[in-house]
Amino acid sequence: MNEPIFLTPSFQERIWGGTRLKTLYHYDIPSNRTGECWAISGHEHGESTVVSGIYTGRTLSELWNLHPNLFGFYNSERFPLLTKILDANNDLSIQVHPDDEFASNFENGEFGKTECWYIIDCKQDAEIVFGHHAQTKEEFKMMIENNHWNDLLQRIRIKPGDFFYVPSGTIHALCEGTLVLEIQQSSDTTYRVYDYNRYGSNGKKRDLHLEKAIAVTTIPHVTQKTEPKVRNMSEATITTFIKDNYFTVHKWDVYSRLELVQDQHFMMVSVIDGEGTLEVNRHVYLIKKGKHFILPYRMENFIIKGDISLIVSHP
Repeated sequence: MNEPIFLTPSFQERIWGGTRLKTLYHYDIPSNRTGECWAISGHEHGESTVVSGIYTGRTLSELWNLHPNLFGFYNSERFPLLTKILDANNDLSIQVHPDDEFASNFENGEFGKTECWYIIDCKQDAEIVFGHHAQTKEEFKMMIENNHWNDLLQRIRIKPGDFFYVPSGTIHALCEGTLVLEIQQSSDTTYRVYDYNRYGSNGKKRDLHLEKAIAVTTIPHVTQKTEPKVRNMSEATITTFIKDNYFTVHKWDVYSRLELVQDQHFMMVSVIDGEGTLEVNRHVYLIKKGKHFILPYRMENFIIKGDISLIVSHP
């Protein structure tokens, strides 16, 4: 029977990044401006690598291509999802992502980028940019041209434990002091709308992508609210945040013991707090905050013990 696949992340330096990925998760980050942990990734811009078992040293994309049975022969040419942890030490750019059709046509066959955020932690009175106030494309363009950002952008206060669904076409940005677990389509396509006139490492202002951004932005903005469904058990709580065309996302809060069936093509699991054990087929694996793994297809029933919180997703 298949065993869990433990992965080591890759890291991305960003001008808005910081050091919390090191201080909170003890990752070996490349610099004091590390913004992104690509925790479960088969994307060519930052792949996860298997760290134990018979597939040690394989990248996730190699596993996807060479051993499709591990993923239930899921019908996708590439690993479809990507799990990140983002350390927004400063404000991210105001941005938007394309859908599948636009990305396929204009970004060399890339996937579109619908995503969601679980707020792990944030400073007091933290906020995000989520949506805009323009009613027509003409108004949207005019407000951008005249730098009317306060009038254009919709801001929302956030707190730890909040969940946001961010479909392609949504104007958005994480803001300073926010730590987020993000689950998204496996894409690295972002169109910047505004970047506070910041300069990149090359000494030049960072590029904007206004023509494409205007083309893909949903106008007027539509907030697609999610209603979490909570299942309370004697020793654990399962919260289902969303069931979308691209992903389903749960949170497992285990207080003592949780036994489940792996009944999906595969499950992507990230431990966001606590520690405990994962038991599969009489094998016991230690798991703790900062660990990421995949529960593959046709794995036996599994048991999680401990005081531990995990974010779990699958197609």
